[in-house]
Amino acid sequence: MKITVLGGCGAWPTAEQACSGYLVDHEGFVVLLDPGYATLPRLLELMPAERVDAVLVSHGHPDHCADLNPFLRARALGDAPPSALPVYALPGALDAVLALDNPRMLADSYVLREFEAGDRFEVGPFQVETWGLPHFVPNAGMRLTAAGSVLAYTGDTGPSPEIVTLARDADVLLAEATFPEQVLPEKDAPFLTTARQAGEYAAEAGVRRLVLTHLWPGSDPSTAVAAARHAYSGSLDIATAGMVIETDS
Repeated sequence: MKITVLGGCGAWPTAEQACSGYLVDHEGFVVLLDPGYATLPRLLELMPAERVDAVLVSHGHPDHCADLNPFLRARALGDAPPSALPVYALPGALDAVLALDNPRMLADSYVLREFEAGDRFEVGPFQVETWGLPHFVPNAGMRLTAAGSVLAYTGDTGPSPEIVTLARDADVLLAEATFPEQVLPEKDAPFLTTARQAGEYAAEAGVRRLVLTHLWPGSDPSTAVAAARHAYSGSLDIATAGMVIETDS
């Protein structure tokens, strides 16, 4: 399994970093996971839009799905539009972004396949398991398995014991870590995760590699790493555009 980071900035993109977006490739089948703000230009640096085989979206906040619109435009309005792309999301999560255009213009470019948190399904060679994790809107944590390799992804989430279940023995845990030590304002603490908490979950789950993502724009990545290190001693990175992770399995 090959994982390529398109962006890992929370809330809005910066001049250096797009929002959440990841390509997951196994034996040539490419999944676009969370096409957040400004991820399409990063994707197009690597491949044409037509090269993607499926899209998975964790939740409906625009920093995780806004670039689905230009991505579908790039597929639908090109000289040789490809076949309809399967797009997987929770019920209603993509209503707003799909309403940006006249429905007829993009109608043939995608097939929406809504799932409920807790569902399991196949996407090409990937087995996908999902968990409902706490956020301001419904959010699905996802576990993608292919040929023995496992990527666990939290989407955006508050503290939950389900994160350990989601991430158990994963090769890679891609974990939201908006703040290093404390969620601010405090009223948001049930809906977001700190880097320290991500490190604790990674240690308890026994993951091989922890990648912190969704850091607050402009924050110092070294503070997130230091916070996660309180509990996690394994391989640890910050999700940055262009990072490529290849699992051994």
